[in-house]
Amino acid sequence: MDSILVVNAGSSSLKFRVYEIHPDHELVSVMGGQVSGIGGEQPAFQVKDGEGHILESRRLEPDKVKDLGAAQDIMASWLQARRPQPPIAVGHRIVHGGPDMTRSVLVSREILDYLDSLAPLAPLHQHNNLAPVHVILDHWPEIRQVACFDTAFHRKQDSLSQYFALPMEFHDRGVRRYGFHGLSYEYIAELLRNDYPEVARGRVIAAHLGSGASACAMVGGVSRETTMGFTALDGLPMATRPGRLDPGILLWMLEQGMKHDEIQDLLYNRSGLKGLSGISSDMRTLLQSDDPRARLAVDYFSYRTAECVAGLCVAAQGMDALVFTAGIGEHSPEVRSGICTHLAWMGIELDEAANQQNARLISSSRSRIEVYVLPTNEELVIARQTYDTIRGML
Repeated sequence: MDSILVVNAGSSSLKFRVYEIHPDHELVSVMGGQVSGIGGEQPAFQVKDGEGHILESRRLEPDKVKDLGAAQDIMASWLQARRPQPPIAVGHRIVHGGPDMTRSVLVSREILDYLDSLAPLAPLHQHNNLAPVHVILDHWPEIRQVACFDTAFHRKQDSLSQYFALPMEFHDRGVRRYGFHGLSYEYIAELLRNDYPEVARGRVIAAHLGSGASACAMVGGVSRETTMGFTALDGLPMATRPGRLDPGILLWMLEQGMKHDEIQDLLYNRSGLKGLSGISSDMRTLLQSDDPRARLAVDYFSYRTAECVAGLCVAAQGMDALVFTAGIGEHSPEVRSGICTHLAWMGIELDEAANQQNARLISSSRSRIEVYVLPTNEELVIARQTYDTIRGML
C-alpha cells in the first residue's frame, strides 16, 4: 500500500511517522517513532505502531548519535528493513516559510535555496528542519518531498498585525511578524470544525503550550493574531526561551561586552523556565519541586500566558472559547488552573474535577467562556498537506 513519510527534525530529536493511503484517500498512521537525545549522553530510539504498541525501543551509544545525520541513518535503515517499498512522498515540518510561502510546496533546488536563506530567522530550527530534505534530495532525488510551514497558517492575518513600528525599509526586507506553530493551530481549527462546529465559527483563543509556547486568536478558524513574531523567541515564556523581552535589555547586554553567539545561546537555551528557576526547563520537574524558584517560574508562566491570552481578545474582539493544547496544555491541570484563575474576571470558571482528568471540556456550566483541552496532531496535518500537494502528480 502506498504511504507517506512525515519527518520532523529538531535540534536534539528526529521524529517520524508513516501514514498509509487507503483507497478512500484516508490517511492512517501505521507507525511512528523518534531518535531522541541526539548529541547527548543518553540517546534512544523508539518506534510504536498505529495503536501505540512498542515495535522497537533501545538505548543508543552516544558516539553513534553525535548529530542529526547519524540519527537520519538510524531512522532510514530501520524503515528500509521493515518497509522496503519507499514512500510516494516525504512531508517535512519547516518552521519558517518567510513572507512568500502561504501553503505547502513541492521541494525543488530553488525552493530549498530560498528556505536555507531564511535560517537567520530561525537559527536553531531551520537548518535542522532542512537537513533531512538535503539528504533525501541528494541520495533519493526521485522521491517527492513537500515542505509544510509553521508560518503559513498566519499569512491570512490582516497586514496591520504583521508590522513592527520600524522604518518601512525593514518591513520590505522581511522584518515582520510571522507567527509559528501554524501546523498545530490548523489541526485544532479542523478538529473544532468537525467536533464543535458552533465553537469553530466563533472567537477562539488556542494556547499551544509545550517546550515552545504561543497562543493564537482565531475567528471562524482563521488566524487573526498570534503571540510569536519575527522569530520563535517572542510572546509567551517557554522552556528555555524568554518570550516577550524589552529590546533595551539586548542593547544593555551588548554594552556589557556580550557577543552575538553568547546572547543567542542565552535567549534560545538558557532563559525561560530554565533560566528563571535555575533548576529545570521541564514543567513537570518544576511542579514537583518545593524550591521557591520553581514556584516562581510556574507562576510567571501562568501569569504571562493569561496576559497574552487576554491581549489576543483585541484581535478576535472577544473570546467564546479557550483551547489548551501541546504537552503542557494537554497534561498539566495545575498550569491550566493557574492561567484560568488570572482570567476569572472574564467569566472563566473551571470544573476542577474535569480539569484534573484532562477532560475535553473543563469549564463549568456557569463559565461564560468554554475551556477545552484538545490534543494536537501536527504530523497528520503534514501528511494531509503532503498528499494534497502531490495527488495531481500520481
